[in-house]
Amino acid sequence: MGTKLIPRPHYTAWLQRWRGKGVIKVITGMRRSGKSCVFELFRDELRSQGVPDANIHNINFESLDEEYPTDARGLYRYLVQRLGAGTNYVFLDEVQHVTDFERAVDGLALRDNIDLYITGSNACLLSSELATLLTGRYVELRLLPFSFSEFLSARPGGANPETEFNRFLTYGGLPFSARLDDERSILDYLGGVFSTIVLGDVAQRYPRMDMRSFRDTAAFLADNIGNITSRKRIAAGLASTGAKATATTVGGYLDILIENYLFLKAGRYDLRGREYLATLEKYYLGDVGLRFWLLGKAQGDLGHRIENAVYLELLRRYRTVSIGKLGTAEVDFVVTGDLGTEYYQVAQTVLPDETREREFKPLRSLADNYPKTVLALDRVGVGDYDGIRQENVIDWLLGAGRQRPDR
Repeated sequence: MGTKLIPRPHYTAWLQRWRGKGVIKVITGMRRSGKSCVFELFRDELRSQGVPDANIHNINFESLDEEYPTDARGLYRYLVQRLGAGTNYVFLDEVQHVTDFERAVDGLALRDNIDLYITGSNACLLSSELATLLTGRYVELRLLPFSFSEFLSARPGGANPETEFNRFLTYGGLPFSARLDDERSILDYLGGVFSTIVLGDVAQRYPRMDMRSFRDTAAFLADNIGNITSRKRIAAGLASTGAKATATTVGGYLDILIENYLFLKAGRYDLRGREYLATLEKYYLGDVGLRFWLLGKAQGDLGHRIENAVYLELLRRYRTVSIGKLGTAEVDFVVTGDLGTEYYQVAQTVLPDETREREFKPLRSLADNYPKTVLALDRVGVGDYDGIRQENVIDWLLGAGRQRPDR
């Protein structure tokens, strides 16, 4: 009996929304974040709605169960020969393994009887070449690891959210690791994911890269999640530990880390000048559990780990998420969605008066009526304060939220 799939309704709802719309559905995201399982959940929905198996075609190019053509023309012919009457739903998982896959995707998408869905674990899947070829004919969904709500669904029944939240912040939300209980197994699994990305994807494309320096850069970022930084600052930080890396080299490493969704970059937005700034951005882990593997420590830096979890949840709920600059002060997150703009501050606690004043002050300085929320672990003091809402971060993560992805 296979492992029970955890429902991921926000992603399957997105696929349903775009079903039959005549555009290619592209799911991108970090390896092992659950892209294949989301496809499987969606195929189950199609079957429950009366779509016959003869009209559902699924190929996972990383599976060893069957052999499939891995050249564009061969793949195209293979699929066309197997099409059933009416609409056929074609799923190509990790399609970047097909030589000249752009040609195969383009050819299949041109057929009126194919509704096409593809995934890839590298941002280069939508490189300028493919994006140009498919201009106006694809929509992209960035899939993230489990949310805290999904994570709880994968844990044993009756799990305590307070206890499990600490586990979530330590070991992350990759679907398979959420099912593991002993630290050694989780550590081995997270290391395997990182090594697969580095050795299976990065090393093949950049065979001359200094892998030790690359890993040192990733570890430095993991130890500084949520801190404003720059390539020069990262290079200086690495130099202080004896590692050798120039700002230019670090810039290349950052691009690779982002391409493979190991880290996500949050740009800064000047709330007074109403413009995006080109420097001093922040970086967050694509899965907070990778911090545990890269640094070898389970505790510490709780505030920034909470901030990382909130950032990922905001990406699920809103279209854009930025860091807000307000003179010398900062608003942790400025988000925009279907209901407009909102502001969020994140803290481990706001119970001491001086901490409360520090966290609330930037929000009070904003001369607009957009919703403003402070998130913390505190359960004492939640409520509204002069138009600013204070919420318990665990309750907020488990709540439905006012926004959902519509990408």
